[in-house]
Amino acid sequence: MKVGVILNPVAGGGRLRRDWPRVAGLLGKHFGEFELRETQAEGDAERLAIDLAMHGCGLVIAAGGDGTASEVADGLLQAHEVRRVTELALLPCGTGIDFARGLGLPRNVDALLAHIAQAKGRKVDAGRISYIDDHGALASRHFINIASLGLSGVTDRAVNADKRKGRVSAKALFYWRTVAAFARYRFQTVRITVDDGKPVEASIALVAVANGRFFGGGMMIAPDAELNDGQFDIVILKAAGKLQLMWDLRLVYGGRHRNHPAITILRGRKVLVEPVGSAAVNGALVDIDGESPGRVPATFEILPGALTLRY
Repeated sequence: MKVGVILNPVAGGGRLRRDWPRVAGLLGKHFGEFELRETQAEGDAERLAIDLAMHGCGLVIAAGGDGTASEVADGLLQAHEVRRVTELALLPCGTGIDFARGLGLPRNVDALLAHIAQAKGRKVDAGRISYIDDHGALASRHFINIASLGLSGVTDRAVNADKRKGRVSAKALFYWRTVAAFARYRFQTVRITVDDGKPVEASIALVAVANGRFFGGGMMIAPDAELNDGQFDIVILKAAGKLQLMWDLRLVYGGRHRNHPAITILRGRKVLVEPVGSAAVNGALVDIDGESPGRVPATFEILPGALTLRY
């Protein structure tokens, strides 16, 4: 099988790039020859994944964080529409590795690559989100873990701009950036429609549309989510006292927030979120696998079994 590797050289503060000679040796040990591509800018991983798939790679390994994995998955899903399926595997290293955390992958690189080499691809769900980008245009892309809106979008932008990114633990960075963002956050009023259900209007801090379980540097936001059940878990955190909510963030890390009075958890295949009234006031920022490229209105759709993941 022809194998491609897409490396984000700045993932994890450049740790993976610095350790690349050893990692490349282990890749050769378990897979033989492979084609290496390095990203230079946001969006590169998507384009490189399409190119590798179109040139016959049966497996593409995303070496980086959640953003890299998400872009590679997006590219492979686009390629799947015109050619045979290319499998995805993860070599996680980055500020956010929440999707890999949910898979329970080995932490040792040699053990991980040995596991990937021997594993069989499994069909998992993916998501597609349509939203308004920062230029005011309609945009869409796939996601594999969690897409959300509200506080998470604000936090993403703060984390990605933080000069300490890659030099401090992801959990600490996301936690403190979340708390800081929450202190300044203004609750936004949105209308949420799940499948063909009755629309619900709510003042929210966060709406998470989850395929996987973890986001935000280790928060188990959707403890019951499954990658192959054909449905999203939709977690709605409604407006409440900020000090209490900030204190209660600790519950989310252990997935102990199911019965919190400010939280509603729904399930469905399609979610529409629209700002109520002024879009300038209630156009909540979206988060797509750790990146924030735009805002609501947004539509989230599940794509059952669309991606073949080797893990």
